[in-house]
Amino acid sequence: MTDLLLVAPVVGFLLLVFALPILSFMYRAVDSSLLYASFPRTQAILSNWQAPTAVPEAAYRALAEDMKAIPSSAELAIVARNLNNFQEGYRSLLMKTANQLPATEPSSWREAFLAIDKRWGDVPRWAVLKHETRRLTPSFLLAALDLKLDETGSIVRVQPERRLYVPLLLRTFEISLSVALICLVLGYPTAYVLTRMPPRAVGIMMFCVMLPFWTSLLVRTTAWIILLQGNGPINGVLELAGIIQKPLELIFNRFGTLVAMSHVLLPYMILPLYSAMRAIPETHVMAAQSLGANRRIAFLKVYLPQTTSGIGAGLLLVFILALGYYITPALVGGPGDQMVSYMITYNVNKVINWGMASALGFMLLLTTVMLLLVFSRVIRLRQVLG
Repeated sequence: MTDLLLVAPVVGFLLLVFALPILSFMYRAVDSSLLYASFPRTQAILSNWQAPTAVPEAAYRALAEDMKAIPSSAELAIVARNLNNFQEGYRSLLMKTANQLPATEPSSWREAFLAIDKRWGDVPRWAVLKHETRRLTPSFLLAALDLKLDETGSIVRVQPERRLYVPLLLRTFEISLSVALICLVLGYPTAYVLTRMPPRAVGIMMFCVMLPFWTSLLVRTTAWIILLQGNGPINGVLELAGIIQKPLELIFNRFGTLVAMSHVLLPYMILPLYSAMRAIPETHVMAAQSLGANRRIAFLKVYLPQTTSGIGAGLLLVFILALGYYITPALVGGPGDQMVSYMITYNVNKVINWGMASALGFMLLLTTVMLLLVFSRVIRLRQVLG
């Protein structure tokens, strides 16, 4: 009980400032309560309607009543913008219709709507209204995988020219994995040298390794922009040495993105490797060499297997951190190098589509959790096998 009381403040703090905000943000991926509250009569009628049959007259009347019940044009604009996230053109259509609805009961609401705009005769448009005015909607999560609901409610792939998010996810994984491998190639020999240096030299080298942690991410990224630009120091030295005749394109492309991200994340690879290597007794390699193994065989057969835990931890840590990077790819990458985090920011700040941003964030979170589960399973299996 004493232990529980001691950790209770930390657990409560994490729940309040970490778990609850994340869960609240993730819920937006399926939340459609605004549209559900704005079109209750329409949803009640359309819930019993199935495309591609004709839309009933009662649905037109219910939609007119729901639109008239919305208190102000400002609130209607918000509702219309939310519907526009699911099908383009809904915002202008709703605003136009609301301004031209007849004040008195017409002989036919269907004819009244069609007189305002012929698009009200499209069955797919009413299907969107049916699916998205429910309390919960899977549309954002499906859109994050380039899927959608058709007019009958079945899940289908979007048109090839609109398949954006699956390639974006794959690109994010590709860049993150590339950065993790680059950090491994650079970090492994660095960590190895650190374990062989005298204590004073280790302190100096460790200070150099930790230095990026004490520098602003924005400052580090801006520094790479200066170094890699066409008239920057790197191109200047190469031209002065006669290696190149004209400046290389080192920035606003994949190369610049990988270089800058690897520089930022390299310490997260070196520290786990250094920790694993320090735990390996030097006598292991010496014993292998005394039994006839040369340095290469002793390293591959004895030393390297004992560092796999550090390699796995470093790769996992760098990969997961790289998945959510935004500033570095946005500043030094080109249009084809942006990652999922860029689209999350775009949906939040530009188009105000919190549902889509939440769905993309959910996909990143799901990927991270799956990687952690796989990694822990591999580690557990390795311990069982000895």
